[in-house]
Amino acid sequence: MDQPQSETGTSPVQGNVLANPAGAARQDEAPSFFAKIADYLPLATVVAICLFWGFAPDDVTTSPVSLLAAAIVVMAWTQGLELVFERHESWRINRRELATDIFYVVLTYTVIGWATVTFAEAPLLSLKQALGIATPGLMELPFIVQAAMVLFLIEFGQYWMHRLMHNFYPLWLTHAPHHHLTQLNALKGAVGNPIELFLISLSVVALFDFSPAAVFCAINVLGVISGFAHANVRADPPALYGFFFTTIRHHSLHHTALSYEDTRCNYANSLIVLDRIFGTYREGESAIVGQDERRRLSIYEQFMFPFQPVIDAIGTRRSNAHSRGRLQSGEMQE
Repeated sequence: MDQPQSETGTSPVQGNVLANPAGAARQDEAPSFFAKIADYLPLATVVAICLFWGFAPDDVTTSPVSLLAAAIVVMAWTQGLELVFERHESWRINRRELATDIFYVVLTYTVIGWATVTFAEAPLLSLKQALGIATPGLMELPFIVQAAMVLFLIEFGQYWMHRLMHNFYPLWLTHAPHHHLTQLNALKGAVGNPIELFLISLSVVALFDFSPAAVFCAINVLGVISGFAHANVRADPPALYGFFFTTIRHHSLHHTALSYEDTRCNYANSLIVLDRIFGTYREGESAIVGQDERRRLSIYEQFMFPFQPVIDAIGTRRSNAHSRGRLQSGEMQE
């Protein structure tokens, strides 16, 4: 089981492609018109989501049900694109992978969502009221500015939580199951140990007075970017998009199985510009993803992973005690 190390090493692999024969071939070939369309799909989806939340009626944009419906549409859209614009054959979705992904999506929108509201957002709202914190001026800002601010606040927290998970062993144990993924797909961003899923959902947005539509828009956009950053979709967005937003190229390198050190970069779930700012950005791509000899974990193993060192230690102690008891029993018989 790999443990987090200090962020002082450099990648032994340089260049635009770490391990991606298909991607390398594409760089040498002139992209078809069909492929060019695929490259703009992430951007087009982000724009469509912003237009929806910006212009839909208030009774729609203020309802959490609308956010759930929009998220489901985005996930179905992104997953469906894998069937048309497949990036790597080795990542092709199958029934077992899809069933596992859907299980975690449901878990995220039910149990994890409830835990986040109950143990994080509700206490923050109580604190906000107790301290008399009020930011009504934020509601007067243009809708898109509010959404951008919410997106930044959420992603800033996720970036540092994710980075801490790679540098603090107890937190790494909660995050490691996500790195045991042996392929990337549109819903894989939701797959991981429940403790990690809860921790990565924390934010301070509840302390501010943003419009519900702006908050829902930001959450939806984050889902779009993260979905495409995990999706097996042959889309390489324009350079400007890739400068600010995380793409499958950035995130596949973070998941590479070729070198643990090469996973210690590109921490941003959606805003790769944060990695550029804080010096953790690395160029590259990997078609080979996974952890610990690329062994796929079952859902049970993913749930129990953070506790496995303790379980193993107890098992070893019991085994040693049993061995000593047998040895002592044999000596007494002699």
